[in-house]
Amino acid sequence: MSHRPARRTRTAVAALAAVSVLALTACGGPSVGATSGDSSPDASADVDWSQVEPAKEITWWSNHPGQSQELEQQLIDDFTEETGIEVDLVTAGADYDEVAQRFQAASQTDELPDLVIASDVWWFRYHLNDQIMPVDDVMEFLDADAEDFQPALYADYEYDDQHWAVPYARSTPLFYYNKDLWEAAGLPDRGPQTWDELVEWDAKVKPEVPKGGSTFGLSTGPSWGAWWFENMIWGHDGAYSDGFDLTLDTPEAIAGGEFVRDLFHGSGVATLSADDAMADFSSGLIASTIGSTGSLKGALDAASFEVGTAYLPDGPKGGGTPTGGTGLAIPSSRTPEQQLAAAMFLEFLTNTENTATFSQATGYMPVRTSAVESDAMKKTYAQTPQFRTAVDQLADKARVQDDVRVFVPGADALLNEALEQIVIEDADPKTAFEAIAPRIETAYTENVEPYL
Repeated sequence: MSHRPARRTRTAVAALAAVSVLALTACGGPSVGATSGDSSPDASADVDWSQVEPAKEITWWSNHPGQSQELEQQLIDDFTEETGIEVDLVTAGADYDEVAQRFQAASQTDELPDLVIASDVWWFRYHLNDQIMPVDDVMEFLDADAEDFQPALYADYEYDDQHWAVPYARSTPLFYYNKDLWEAAGLPDRGPQTWDELVEWDAKVKPEVPKGGSTFGLSTGPSWGAWWFENMIWGHDGAYSDGFDLTLDTPEAIAGGEFVRDLFHGSGVATLSADDAMADFSSGLIASTIGSTGSLKGALDAASFEVGTAYLPDGPKGGGTPTGGTGLAIPSSRTPEQQLAAAMFLEFLTNTENTATFSQATGYMPVRTSAVESDAMKKTYAQTPQFRTAVDQLADKARVQDDVRVFVPGADALLNEALEQIVIEDADPKTAFEAIAPRIETAYTENVEPYL
């Protein structure tokens, strides 16, 4: 494969450094398919927004991240009261992938929304398909203060010196643990600092879990498995790719695969949940798991025990946590009137007050730096100290995701396919990675390389 999109990578790395300084002061897709269209600048870049009258009604497709449908509707009502613009909230799918499938299917019809969820592994495909518009000009016209977005989160949507979405329900994976079981096992009230430490603790925790449970449980699936596994492969100094050059055949990447294989089939520390590991955790069946920060509120509400949160453990070579979650994008084929109204709503959803409200209600990151230490968020930290873990981890451990996962259409699902072979079938990681590598290469050659 060719090299990474250098502009995006440099910007994102710099942004992660910037967000560390800012926050320290505060303390997954369907099968590969060919793309259509091209990546030429969108016509919306030439729109004189001052001459556009915003539409009076728009449609927003969401999957309501963090069980937020009621809150989203309340924010819509507040927006309509303020502007007179009505927003039709459509449940376009149960998760990011289902929304993306529906958006792809609607791309050649009149059924497109005016605003759509755009997850970490889908927005770039939307861009390559020329389905979404750059938001920089219209955000500047609205005086939306884009510089106030958390730099690492906003930079995730930058390509070709433009931003193709804004952050909305943004998250990192967290380590969740059952404090009651931890105490019964005689463990310190913290997460394991390393994965080796979790393996050592297994002998103390396992006798305390219910029959059929385990010390640690996980679930897989598109937009999920290959996300949390980045921490483990990084922890062995491996990666999915160097830019767009696949590195799954390196000893370091294979060592990451061997590690997760051993968790399930060697040491037996881990079990695979049939459906949702967070549900198994909240029920008390498993003593610990990896879950999105966006799952925090649900876990706190559902669990009958005290929930602990911690950074993802390190491997022998470190680790880190990938950023993730979803942003909001504006379809390029809508009229300027619809696009302006969508941008106004997008700015309203993500302003300082509303991002704090959304974060309080769901556990997702406050996407604006001005919200991190707002009075509302300080109250949240005091009432729910577990949430502070997510904010601090973003500053201390966040890392730009490997380009192949987020930029190559279908690569996330293929990486998850290999991971499931390893954890479900006890497959040799080298063999599992070799099986998907040519398919990722083909996806890159057909769907990305022609547009770079």
